[in-house]
Amino acid sequence: MLTTLAAGRVFDFSHAVGRGGGSGMGFSRAVALALGEGDTVYVLNRGAEQIKDVPWHQAYVGARVGKFTIGPVPGDEEFVADFSRPGNGPGQFIWPAGLALDSQENVYITDEWLNRVSIFDKDGNFLRDWGVAGRGDGAFNRPSGIAIDPQDVLYIVDGRSHRVQKFTPDGEFLATWGGFGSAPGQFNAPWGLTIDQQGNVYVADHKNHRVQKFTPDGEFISQFGSYGTGKRHLNRPAGVAVDPDGDVYVCDWANHRIQVFAPDGQIVTGLVGDAQELSKWAKMSLVTNPGAMQRRREVRNFEQEWRFAFPTAVIFDAHYSRLIVADTQRNRLQIYNKLKDYQQAARTI
Repeated sequence: MLTTLAAGRVFDFSHAVGRGGGSGMGFSRAVALALGEGDTVYVLNRGAEQIKDVPWHQAYVGARVGKFTIGPVPGDEEFVADFSRPGNGPGQFIWPAGLALDSQENVYITDEWLNRVSIFDKDGNFLRDWGVAGRGDGAFNRPSGIAIDPQDVLYIVDGRSHRVQKFTPDGEFLATWGGFGSAPGQFNAPWGLTIDQQGNVYVADHKNHRVQKFTPDGEFISQFGSYGTGKRHLNRPAGVAVDPDGDVYVCDWANHRIQVFAPDGQIVTGLVGDAQELSKWAKMSLVTNPGAMQRRREVRNFEQEWRFAFPTAVIFDAHYSRLIVADTQRNRLQIYNKLKDYQQAARTI
């Protein structure tokens, strides 16, 4: 459905952005998103595995950050720049996982393999990195999701150590909470996290199939979600966002959908993807390939192509009241507007 009405909310599909590709207007397994000033959107591309005569953990190509402007009108998107590339040198990535911006729009990237955080300015210039491998306070064991509060305090998910850690922008350790398990406040391979307007921290508890909510100091508040494929269920959630109304959006990764929860944790609806029209940049690629256009005309039903495939990241753009989803396996973004003044037309017979 292009327009979803549920529990007093209206989510109206707008358009898709992007295409598969190694640089520029293409995405390569987008796994994290962040909003910059104006219409700027940063997209972290994890890259696609390509086995060559190099160690397997370095056989990823296309790992980079893409910077774009995405306006409110479909087609009003522009590529600005790419920065970084695969590798283990300064300013390079092997398994990039999380992306966040500080108050100066500096860009922080976590790397699961290198167990470090790399920092760039908004123009993509490498500034510094920090982090060491380990399980002690301040060390990393597969860091992934990252969020930064208005005071520039960093919250980072440490996936293999099943915890959240807090740092200053320079990497000074502040605090930690969590531990392996399924009880409230414990985690099993957590992945993404976000911070709401009150400073509360939401963590996508990946293998516990739930989202947990904490105070900024790590005190457990609540949880929602359980394993399954039904209306209220989650299956390996990967990303989470919260809008100014307190509604929570969860990348229900293995169920290929976005689950929308009310502030009290009650399910509102699910979004499964509505990209019935190719993005502007995908169309540009298609018109240069007559053979591909011919093959598409032979397809009778494109519904599978419309849908999400392992969505990994989600952000809510409050300025335009819109949801932006990293449709990871389809190498694109899907955008939904959350409408406040929707009027239903009278039905006619």
